[in-house]
Amino acid sequence: MKNVITLFIVAFLFAGLAVYQYAQDDSTSASESSAGDNFKPKAGFQAASFELPALDDKPHEVGAKGTKLTFLNFWASWCGPCELEAPDLQKLHENYGDTIAMYGVNSTKYDKERAARKFVDDHGFTFPILMDRTGEITDQYKVNLYPTTFLIDNEGIIRERINGVITYEEWERLIKKWS
Repeated sequence: MKNVITLFIVAFLFAGLAVYQYAQDDSTSASESSAGDNFKPKAGFQAASFELPALDDKPHEVGAKGTKLTFLNFWASWCGPCELEAPDLQKLHENYGDTIAMYGVNSTKYDKERAARKFVDDHGFTFPILMDRTGEITDQYKVNLYPTTFLIDNEGIIRERINGVITYEEWERLIKKWS
């Protein structure tokens, strides 16, 4: 019984330490962001604008004010849920490409570029795929779960942060809500 209580106390202390560390990281990372002191990658905050090269090395600027809802999806080729989501993303682009500016961001620092290119070819993506080779944008947006998607309105405000996979119907609902 003593061992169980001791293990519980140790687990509780580690959990408390993890919460403390998470809170410290959250409070300091916003000030370290190149987007400014107020950037937080969550709903209601101004999106950090950035420029990344696409697969063809053509630069794309994302996150600034625009005329359309921006759909920003962070993914990696080794990610099983990204594989499940891929057909829906292409279908969304085909059906809403005139309503949304859709970008895939390959977290290339945490992936292999050759595998990412094969993933794009295998799924027939026709929307721009941006390559975050240094991991700077992935880190800035605090993406540590794949896929992670941001919907950014035409004023540059993050309206949704979706961690993981949702249904096609839910994507449609969110696009209609924020377009």
